[in-house]
Amino acid sequence: MEDYKEIIAGELKLRAAQVASVTSLLNDGATVPFIARYRKEMTGEVDEVGVAAIRDRLAQLGELDKRREAIITSLQERELMTPELQASLRSAANLTILEDLYLPYRPKRRTRSTVAKEKGLEPLARAIFSQDQKPFAPDQFVNSELGVLDASEALAGARDIIAEWISEDLSIRTALRKVFEGQAIISAKGVKKNMEAGAKFRDYFDWQEPAAKTPSHRLLAMLRGENEKVLTLTMRPPEEVALILLRKRFVISDHSSGQQVALAVEDGYKRLLAPSLENELRTNLKEKADREAIKVFADNLRELLLASPLGRKRVMALDPGFRTGAKLVCLDDQGQLLHFTTIYPTLSAQQAREAAKIVTELNGTYRIEAIAIGNGTAGRETETFVRELDLPSSILITMVDESGASIYSASETARVEFPDLDLTVRGAISIGRRLQDPLAELVKLDPKVIGVGQYQHDVNQAALKKSLEDTVISCVNRVGVELNTASAELLSYVSGLGPVLAKNIIQFRNEQGPFLSRKDLLKVARLGAKAFEQCAGFLRIHGAANPLDAGGVHPERYPIVKLIAKDCGCRVVDLIEQPEMRKRVDIKLYVTDSVGLPTLTDIMAELAKPGRDPRTIFQAFSFAEGVNSINDLEPGMRLPGLVTNVTKFGAFVDIGVHQDGLVHISQLADRFVKDPAEVVKVRQQVMVRVLEVDPDRKRIALSLREG
Repeated sequence: MEDYKEIIAGELKLRAAQVASVTSLLNDGATVPFIARYRKEMTGEVDEVGVAAIRDRLAQLGELDKRREAIITSLQERELMTPELQASLRSAANLTILEDLYLPYRPKRRTRSTVAKEKGLEPLARAIFSQDQKPFAPDQFVNSELGVLDASEALAGARDIIAEWISEDLSIRTALRKVFEGQAIISAKGVKKNMEAGAKFRDYFDWQEPAAKTPSHRLLAMLRGENEKVLTLTMRPPEEVALILLRKRFVISDHSSGQQVALAVEDGYKRLLAPSLENELRTNLKEKADREAIKVFADNLRELLLASPLGRKRVMALDPGFRTGAKLVCLDDQGQLLHFTTIYPTLSAQQAREAAKIVTELNGTYRIEAIAIGNGTAGRETETFVRELDLPSSILITMVDESGASIYSASETARVEFPDLDLTVRGAISIGRRLQDPLAELVKLDPKVIGVGQYQHDVNQAALKKSLEDTVISCVNRVGVELNTASAELLSYVSGLGPVLAKNIIQFRNEQGPFLSRKDLLKVARLGAKAFEQCAGFLRIHGAANPLDAGGVHPERYPIVKLIAKDCGCRVVDLIEQPEMRKRVDIKLYVTDSVGLPTLTDIMAELAKPGRDPRTIFQAFSFAEGVNSINDLEPGMRLPGLVTNVTKFGAFVDIGVHQDGLVHISQLADRFVKDPAEVVKVRQQVMVRVLEVDPDRKRIALSLREG
């Protein structure tokens, strides 16, 4: 563990003491959000990203040690261990070195080398490999009983043994690995019989580029093409570059023995080293591409989860449709269903008039403050219908991204919430709630169905799941959760809780009524002191007797706030409501061994804005009128749009025509852009210019550049 501390500190550019503190807290059961938010003094203010990085690296090094011990045990059991080998294994800093050290001793299936050894050819191989100018006599190894029929077979067997020795040489593998990393060329070729069906990969039917410079999205695209048997891929450096390196290292004589070694070198490279190192390179490039793609997905998901909430407003939500009509629901300011029906605003004039009457009456009956319209089929037509009604100007009318709403509708969560409602009604409810609070509603979905990534089905699914879960946890705890209204799904992401305690909280709330204070959490079944410590600071109770229960001050710090209030001669609520009181506080006076300036600064910030929501203020958005389909588009048009997805090659933008357009990375700004995430974020409102329209292929090229 001490070694871990030094290794991780060096990699993350932290102090060893910081890593040790974070490690100790993690081992004690503390969560990443809790450590980053409430243990700043202990960790030297390591942020959430740093804490998560330490956690992940600890896990990786733990797996390395497991593999190390398994190898050592195997070698000891087979009596192959030497003090030198054990020392090398113990000092191996990564899995690649560890496996290279183990390679000569790894149990193998019968190879050409082992067959040759069984024929008694190892002494001949050693004589040739030494290249010491002494004559070697392959005729002496001819033995028909062992299957060596002549001198040429003896030499071939000896070369097989030498080729394997070369392929298992640690130093040459290390040197060649650098050649593969720096000089390998990715070469893609189309598979003729599948090229027509795989036309979407036609850019790669005859493609070459340096592997080290291949963008993650392009590599994943080519690997997908290979998996679908449309492409064949190779990832190797120029063969002669590798062979020159090998000959220089192993061929030290120009006599007959050297010539045999040269033949063994070529065979060893082509048959053993190249395939092995190519597979290794593939794995490493794939892992790197996965990391980049997963980070893109996680960053997009974060922006989506932290999208601006409308807040506690009474909402009418419409899930549009042509033939089946639009499902309409009215929700109160807490998102509870008040009314549902179906209207048909797009089929006939008569039905549109009836729909207008229903919408108008329901707006008055339920005092609607905002109307949310799903952006799927018939969305723009339904939006136009609503905007043309004679509704009060104070009513916000906006479209809402309905990605995943249908999946939620059919989920167990939706069935539990609304067991007696049709799937389409549940979908409309979800659309309305997304407007009120995107985070609270989207946590009910598997993040992968929201569709804000690139090549999400091609990356490591376990790593993707873990990263997205970390992102949801981070967002939920950053915003905070209202204890008395949160769903079980939302509560389950709160630090220290999880699904079981979340359900227990809901059960307690249903049976005992709303929580009156954070302390009441300790009455919840199986929620002990440790869970309380981890979760309490992230849960909010608005209207509680203790005003601190509504904010982000942790209950363990309530005594400090009370002391500050006492010293100021006021109540705690006065510190919250009266800025002049807070200005009189010198927080340096309250520094102790366990509470430093970082925590005290956070406390004062919370008192200034208790339970503040870090999300930006909601801004209304509307698409251009009269532009409802791809056929309405013309090059040169300037249109408002919403960024729906950011990838490494550009950004997709919804301009209200049921088909997102692509702003290629080259069109994102009037300057060079290395990473699209530097310029745009998911849900960002932008003004784009139409470059090209291809209705047949449903492709729209857009630009954010001025000219």
